[in-house]
Amino acid sequence: MKTIIALALAFTATLALPALAAPETFVIDSNHTYPRFEYSHFGFSNQVSRFDKTTGTVVLDRAAKTGSVDVIIDTNSVSTGYPTFDGHLKGEDFFDTKKFPTITFKSNKLNFEGDKLTAVDGNLTIKGVTKPVKLDITSFKCMPHPMLKKEACGANAVTKIVRSQFNAGKYAPNVSDDVTLTIAIEAIKQ
Repeated sequence: MKTIIALALAFTATLALPALAAPETFVIDSNHTYPRFEYSHFGFSNQVSRFDKTTGTVVLDRAAKTGSVDVIIDTNSVSTGYPTFDGHLKGEDFFDTKKFPTITFKSNKLNFEGDKLTAVDGNLTIKGVTKPVKLDITSFKCMPHPMLKKEACGANAVTKIVRSQFNAGKYAPNVSDDVTLTIAIEAIKQ
């Protein structure tokens, strides 16, 4: 009788254990993901421009606090608000979009403090040059998307890079070599 009671208690205890979370895959929403870059223009002002086409995936295991990020930015989608300057940035001195049509960020290291995502360490590739960077997460939220009725996550991530390290240092230091890269990202669970 004691054996039956022990088995019954063990079975009941396993039912009470929370289900282990599995990694979830989110696809970047290109309509709400716009990487931006900011730099000083001769000390007159800080200029902010963006890329209009970004794709990729985010894999997130919230229980294990692990995941991966794969972001692909279309360099031909650079947008300054001035088509002539867009063409200049697409040239060899800067993005060289004919040879390097994408900028990528790839990561397998998400950093959490408790349940809060605080940073993502990965590799940024611009013009065929890959450098390790740390994206600091300034905001992060997952919830059911009110319009799509699917789970969605969003974040704002920021880092500073030195553009000459990516063979894009034309006019430095007059046009600052230091560039702030901000990625505002939204992704939908698949």
